Amino acid sequence: METKLDPPLQRPLVGVLWMILTGLCFVAVTAIVKHVGGRIPPAESAFLRYALGLVFLIPMLGPLMSTKLDRRTLGLFGLRGVVHTVGVILWFFAMTQIPLAEVTAINYLNPVFVTLGAALIFGEVLAVRRIMAIVVALIGALVILRPGVREIEPGHFAMIGTALLFAVGYLIAGRLAGRVAPIVVVAMLSITVTIGLAPFALANWVTPTLAELAWLFGVAAFATLGHFTMTLAFAAAPLAVTQPVTFLQLVWSVTLGAVVFGEAVDIWVVTGGTMILGAITFIALREAVLNRRVTPGPNEAKF
Repeated sequence: METKLDPPLQRPLVGVLWMILTGLCFVAVTAIVKHVGGRIPPAESAFLRYALGLVFLIPMLGPLMSTKLDRRTLGLFGLRGVVHTVGVILWFFAMTQIPLAEVTAINYLNPVFVTLGAALIFGEVLAVRRIMAIVVALIGALVILRPGVREIEPGHFAMIGTALLFAVGYLIAGRLAGRVAPIVVVAMLSITVTIGLAPFALANWVTPTLAELAWLFGVAAFATLGHFTMTLAFAAAPLAVTQPVTFLQLVWSVTLGAVVFGEAVDIWVVTGGTMILGAITFIALREAVLNRRVTPGPNEAKF
């Protein structure tokens, strides 16, 4: 007799609250990196963030040491480490070049690139509605950048590169998830990125002050906490519920940039970011509908 597990209990309000905390953590990460400024080179800042964050891997050492990795799996971990390393360097660079709101808004392109990559690399079918949502998101990016109307700075290109490279990393992580435990995927990312960043950091090393080390440890702590609370949010409620909450990150970034860093509020950035977020929210909603059709609930007819 086959035993079927009950579906996880959905708690939308709890999921929303966890997602709000997630957004606050990630905004804190960007704000601290912005505060540390450009005295320390981006590659070194990124390296210190990951190196200091290795302390959070201590609880993961048991599962990590007991996991046997074949050559293909190690290759995927290495490839993801390389991709993420470059993406992190670009992100730290972008933080020193463009306003917080623009970093946050452009970063919303990440799920769009993941969707496109899944179609181009893995052959996933894109329905017409999905394609229309992607077009809206790309138009939103153009609204933010406004090429021909204003100068597109290196920080903008860096942030687009970050979103693209992180998307590739997520696609690789999707393949790794079927091979090893999620905790191993998280731990190996931290280890490979720390190793990958080391030579870039040492090539142009600037001795950090104790205060800068403390701030960068804060970055590591908030980033780790943010990923943890995001996992709790996804466990409590579906993406269709939690995804729209990420809009608050843009609100907080705009507010923080204006109040703390004296950055002007750019209505075009807010508008473009809203368009991108609306598009990825629509994609999440469609995913939820399709998943319900493919996997009926306990009270639905099964064909």
